[in-house]
Amino acid sequence: MHDRHRARTTSLTRVVLASGRSVDLAELRLSSTYGGMPEGCPGYPCKPVNDMVIKSLLSTAEHTFPTTPIHLVPPRREHPHHYAGAFGPVELLPPVACVGSFRSTALDPDHDPLQYRSALTVVWFQPTTRVPCECEAEGALREVDWEGLARDYEL
Repeated sequence: MHDRHRARTTSLTRVVLASGRSVDLAELRLSSTYGGMPEGCPGYPCKPVNDMVIKSLLSTAEHTFPTTPIHLVPPRREHPHHYAGAFGPVELLPPVACVGSFRSTALDPDHDPLQYRSALTVVWFQPTTRVPCECEAEGALREVDWEGLARDYEL
């Protein structure tokens, strides 16, 4: 119990996944989805721009957390009207891009729970800057397959 309390106090928040597993958010980076569009991009959000935004976020996550597996929660893509420019129709991602470093108990039951944890870096999009917590996190974030994606590491 003491170890569980210690792990909780070193995290920003805890998210309860749909599987019932609790994961602690150790670090969170929020950015505007379209705040840093590279030069040469079309002047409006569309599939090619969104693909570049996602690729850039995944690259940043890989460089920031090089020893942790990275998972993208597929974002909701909205098509608000039928306008189509040179690069296709307008396509909007949620306005806030998130990169979060999550930790939980070890996956392998043979690992000493005092010596091992599991980790996963998750990239997702959400409508607000609100930090996800408990069961109130975005539905797609709560559906992350921790057991299939995370990896154990030794403390």
